[in-house]
Amino acid sequence: MHRHLGHAAPWILAAALVAAPSAAQQVVTADSLRVKLSGRIHVQFATTSVDSVDGEPEPSSDFVLRRARLTFDMTVNDLVAARIEPDYSTSGGVGRFTLRDAFVRLTFAPSLRATLGQFKRPFDLFQLASTTQFLVAERGGRIRGVRACGAFLTVCSYGNVAVGLLYADRDIGLMIDGEAVPRRLRYAVAVTNGEPFFGVESSSGKQVTGRVTAVPITGIAVSVNASSKDYGHPTTAAARHAVGWGGDVEIGDYDGGLHVQAGLIGGDNWRVARPASEDTTDVVPFLAGQVIATYRARLAGRWITGLEPAARASWADPNRNLAGDEGWLFTPGVILHFRTRNMFYLNVDVWLPNEGDTEYALVSQVSINF
Repeated sequence: MHRHLGHAAPWILAAALVAAPSAAQQVVTADSLRVKLSGRIHVQFATTSVDSVDGEPEPSSDFVLRRARLTFDMTVNDLVAARIEPDYSTSGGVGRFTLRDAFVRLTFAPSLRATLGQFKRPFDLFQLASTTQFLVAERGGRIRGVRACGAFLTVCSYGNVAVGLLYADRDIGLMIDGEAVPRRLRYAVAVTNGEPFFGVESSSGKQVTGRVTAVPITGIAVSVNASSKDYGHPTTAAARHAVGWGGDVEIGDYDGGLHVQAGLIGGDNWRVARPASEDTTDVVPFLAGQVIATYRARLAGRWITGLEPAARASWADPNRNLAGDEGWLFTPGVILHFRTRNMFYLNVDVWLPNEGDTEYALVSQVSINF
């Protein structure tokens, strides 16, 4: 049985935290080296309608330190720069320290940059967006206790499939990118290990990911992306390559007014092996799509500078050969904007599977970014 969405009072108190102004970014100069410090603290309070998982009771609500992160951007000269970004976060009931970004970047020209280290694979629009600019509190949705997406053990959304199959998110390797045509055409190609961002190489194969973005008119960006990823076959452990592809469109930006992000991804779900009796194909196909639309109205309040209603519709089918495993994630919500990128999110994530019970969660988050 579902619990009510009660226990929501704590997020009202948490909203008061955003009244304080953000600290300015600090720049330290030593000889020719410049270091800029920035950071973010994101705290959540969330509920869940799930009563129990595998016979164990599921808490109806929780506070989560979603991320506490410092970013050090170092500039040596016009050619050499670097970033290191340590992070502490709690997710799935586990708190841990990790490194998010950690790379050296060589900028030969606006049309040619080389990045070596750990960075985001140049795949989909939603994963490439900074956590300081999210249009919803959780990229993939967060409803504790839902086990509805095969190997991913979560709601079956666009974001959870892209990251779960390692087509998106961070990896270690080399990326070449730049503006082929200033402000109109951008490209990025990366060769990486093909592992989770906190993992080390486990095979001799590599992952190749590419993305091209065109801006036909100001305010509209159209992108295509593809990835070929090495993996070990789920049953034989033989070395294989899986292919993911996608495309997305962005209308508007984060500065105000209408902002729409829409994307479609598909390809090989290499975590699921097709039975040998079916045919010679090793893996099954997947497909996922997502749309987020917001409208940010500027306000002249002393504390609140913007109000941004938001809505997301995300659909994913992790195995196109299996009926009934697909589902929808809907997220109505609102963002209150304070100074710069400081925000308060109030979302309701609603999971509607093709088969099974509808589940939901109230997700609130205070995001302080400096």
